[in-house]
Amino acid sequence: MAFQAMVRNHGQDARATPKGGSMRQRKILDQDEINRALRRIAHEIVERNKGIADLVLIGIRTGGEGFARRLAALLSEMEAVPAPVGFMDITLYRDDIFHQKTHPVVHATNIDFKVEGKTVVLVDDVLFTGRTVRAALDAVIDLGRPRRIQLAVLIDRGHRELPIRADFVGRNIPTGRADLVEVKVGQDGDDSVILQEGE
Repeated sequence: MAFQAMVRNHGQDARATPKGGSMRQRKILDQDEINRALRRIAHEIVERNKGIADLVLIGIRTGGEGFARRLAALLSEMEAVPAPVGFMDITLYRDDIFHQKTHPVVHATNIDFKVEGKTVVLVDDVLFTGRTVRAALDAVIDLGRPRRIQLAVLIDRGHRELPIRADFVGRNIPTGRADLVEVKVGQDGDDSVILQEGE
């Protein structure tokens, strides 16, 4: 399955860009490392949940969408049963929605299964302050009452502002608060994670 190109910067604000000054950048994950991290996460999900019965994945748009698709494919391959996957936009659940200077862009939510009584694995590319995940938790609860909710992320860069911790992590990356983490997926087959170091 082909994945659309996605690029997300995770700085102090997902929409912010650094003002002035130059930024050093370095690749912290290449395509092979991303694939290995996702395969390890898939194995951990199966082990933690003793299979994938009654398990569904929800990718947080936009960064978690491609990773949720890949995890679903890996889980289906490993367990020989389909792994339901959906996608959720949490824009209207954000706690800063009324503080933004521009109108937020709301993407579609596509979830064609029930979450009631299920193990829901939320999937995102980068875990930073925890506010996006908090919004996603509220959105999931509005859909029903899951048996449990788990969180899988490719990158945990620290700097939490809320008591939120991922259950499955591809890589923990020490970062400065002013750094940007750029995640590229499906861009000419060259998946990567780039750290841009702020000054």
